[in-house]
Formats: sequence, C-alpha cells, structure tokens
Amino acid sequence: MATWLKLFASASAVKARNAPCRTLKTSSRGSEKDFFKDLESQFRAFREKAAAAMPGSDWSPIEVTPGLPPERADVVIVGGGVVGWSIAYWLKRKAKARDALRVVVVEKDPSYTQASTVLSCGGIRQQFSLKENVLLSLASADFLKNINDHLGMLNEDPVDLQFNHSGYLFLASDKSAHIMEENYRTQREVGAKVALLSPSQLKEQFPWINTDGVALASLGLENEGWFDPWSLLNALRRKVTSMGVYQCFGEVTGFRCSTSTAETTDGDIFNVKRIKYVNIQMPNSLEYQPVECAVVVNAAGANSGKIAEMLDIGFGPQQSLSGIPFPVEPRKRFVYVVHCPDGPGLETPFLIDYSGVYCRREGLGGNYIAGMSPEEAEEPDISNLDVDHEFFHKKVWPRLAHRLPAFESLKVSSAWAGFYDYNSFDQNGIVGLHPLVTNMYFATGFSGHGLQQSPAVGRAVAELIVDGGFQTIDLSAFDVKRILLQEPILERNIV
Repeated sequence: MATWLKLFASASAVKARNAPCRTLKTSSRGSEKDFFKDLESQFRAFREKAAAAMPGSDWSPIEVTPGLPPERADVVIVGGGVVGWSIAYWLKRKAKARDALRVVVVEKDPSYTQASTVLSCGGIRQQFSLKENVLLSLASADFLKNINDHLGMLNEDPVDLQFNHSGYLFLASDKSAHIMEENYRTQREVGAKVALLSPSQLKEQFPWINTDGVALASLGLENEGWFDPWSLLNALRRKVTSMGVYQCFGEVTGFRCSTSTAETTDGDIFNVKRIKYVNIQMPNSLEYQPVECAVVVNAAGANSGKIAEMLDIGFGPQQSLSGIPFPVEPRKRFVYVVHCPDGPGLETPFLIDYSGVYCRREGLGGNYIAGMSPEEAEEPDISNLDVDHEFFHKKVWPRLAHRLPAFESLKVSSAWAGFYDYNSFDQNGIVGLHPLVTNMYFATGFSGHGLQQSPAVGRAVAELIVDGGFQTIDLSAFDVKRILLQEPILERNIV
C-alpha cells in the first residue's frame, strides 16, 4: 500500500506543476477520495472472501468453470431422467431442512434429446402381473393426479401434465386368456379398478375393434391413460432445484473407491468396494470434477449397466459374485405417428393387442402413435436412434390394420426411437444396494415402465437411504440380490 501511495503522490506533484492551482486542488482532492474509496471497497470485498474461504465454506479464490458440481455431496444421483429427479425430490422432502442433505443430480445429455424419459409414449397403467408393479403404478397415479400438491410452486403457473384418463385395453387370445384372468385377480386384490370384457361386450363398447381371435379383454377403469413426459420432467427439475438440489450437466467417467475383502460361507474370497469420489467429466471439455460423497444412486437408465461396469461388476471370475454382470442394457424401440381421419375417436383407450402391437390417440384430428417390440432375434442396432420404417410396414401395420380395420388407410407422418433400460434377467426394476458396492443404490431396469412408476420408485429409494428400509411399498422382491442368486421374478405383462 505504501508503494501505491508514493506513486500517487509523485503523479499528483507532476500534475500540480502543470495545472492551475484551483483546478488542481479540486481534482486532486476528488481523486484522492475516489482512490481511497475504491481501495477500501476492494479491501472489504477481499476480507469478505477471506472469511468465506475459512474451513466449511465453498468459496474458492480460483475461478471455476460454470456448471461444475460441488466438491462434496451427501448423495450423487447418476441420471437426470424422471427416476433420478424423483429420488432427489423425495430425499429433500424427507430431509425437512433445506441444507440437511446435499444432493447432486448428474445428467450427461443437457438437451435431453436422447433421454428415454422424453422419448417414451407417456403411458401409465396398473395392469401388471406382479403386485409390486401394480402398487408402484397406483401410488404414482395418485402422485400425478395431485401433481400440484407436490410440484406446484408459489407465483408459478400450475403444472399441467395433460393427463388423459382413457385407460388401457388389453386383448387376450385363447392361449393367454387364463393369464389375463390371473393378472386381473392380482390387480383387484391390491386395489386396481379393472374390468374383464367378453368379445361381445368388447364389440359393444368399442365397435371399431375387430374381435376376431379375441377371447377376453381387460380394461382399466381408473388411474390409467397417458400424460406428457416432458412436462413431468421439467416440473420435477424446477421444483427440486428450488429445494436446493444441484443440477450438473456432465458425464460420470469413473469412481475412486476403497476396497476390502470378504469371504462367503463357501470360502470364496471377493472384493467389496465403497465409493469415495465420483469423477464427473464436463461437456465439451477435458476438465473433470471429483465429487466426494457418502451415497451414489445409479439411476442412469439404459446406461446403468455401463456405470456398474466402471466398478468392475461382472468382471470377476466366472461362477463368482463379482463375475455376474449387471443385466441392464439399452434396447431400441420405434414409435410411429400415424394419421387416419376415419380412426376411432375420443373414447379410444391405450390399446395393447396380444400380437404385441399397440396404439393410442395423439391429440386430436385423427392422429395416433403405434408400435411394437421386436422379436429377440430382430433387436435393432443401438449405436444410433435411427428409425426403421420397414419395421412398421412389415410388422406393425398388418397387425394394426387387422385389429382396427380403419387403419388400413393410414399414413405415417413421423417417427422416433428411444431406449428401454431393459433388464434381460427378468424385465423388472432393480431397486436396492449392490452387495459388492456398499454405498451404491440401484434404481433402474424397469424395461419400459420406469416413467410411469418414477414417483413411487423415487420415494422407495429415498426411504432406503434415509430410513434404512422400505416404509410405504415393500420392494424387497426387486432387490439386486435376486440377480446374484439367479432367482428371477417374471412380469408377464410386458409391452
């Protein structure tokens, strides 16, 4: 500071020799005041930053890249789709105080152009064969119907999911009618409102359906239909970030772990890991941020298998626990938008034919979406999201036109593709801790029904983390251990 004052005095003296006294006196005093005022404000700002830089503060004197996550967090959620954001929402709800839990949600696709959430058909149904799936969808339907009680915000427009309650209509052949009857009993036992229809009742209620080959139909009477996935995702993000959750657009590239050894009752030795840091690569940059954390949630959907591989899950010796791969992989599915001016009207439910083809209305004016899952041997290439239009003409259209004769004259107006987080083990969600990674919870593998079950799944995972166990819906059957024990639980109503 002394050096600055000497320089200032010297400069003032030079000006004094070359300027009128009155002008110099006025400008010199004004300059001195401005100089010291500016200097004092800079010192005040520095003192404030120095105080903020004390232990426990997030402030750093080094300029950081915008969007970097914090260096420490309680929970890091890998995957910013509806499942990940739902988990974050329920964690903050259960934490009560705003800063009680520091939660970071990491999403690698800032535009969400390839996210499974926004590329889905937006359906919700209770017509499953497993009671856990029925209960999850019932609870999620209640959340969606009361969405503004959860995600509404003061001085903001109400959340509108455009929820269409037209229901699901499943058709069964003679070979599958007994399965539909068993599913119906399970659904009714746990509270779902479903009705069975004979072919004649089906034809009377929906005269536009060709009932040829139909032995039985199942119609959802409440809490079924479809909604806008993008609206739900944005409502969750807006609400949860207002609750103090950090949103980070970046890609998880690895973990730093501590490792210990354990032994089974059979004498097998295996490694048990605990994640200490999550490495997050920033988009379009070589910069990455290691985030120290206590808990990690793998809600990465179709990419969750790759996240598991980063922890060497599935790379151990064959016939060992660490040698069993995590069975979630991306499966590409096509959705076709068709126009048929003579198609069924407003009373059209979400139709699922026993041939595998499905369709529902898409707005008004004779627009519909349709598709079907391919056979195992016909699974399409997952390296891109290109649409196979031949698949529609050869596989989808003939089945669709058979069931709805008006669709013989349809026209495809557009199409898109998205990824299922397909659980090749038993097509059911995987919810819980992995025994080989003591602080990573999984919430993935829903095989096409993750969107509709996301509100209830998020609550279940938050209960595991905060309460140490399920409190509302017992999802023990979906635990990761069933994969290690090779004990699948099969869902017979997969679309």
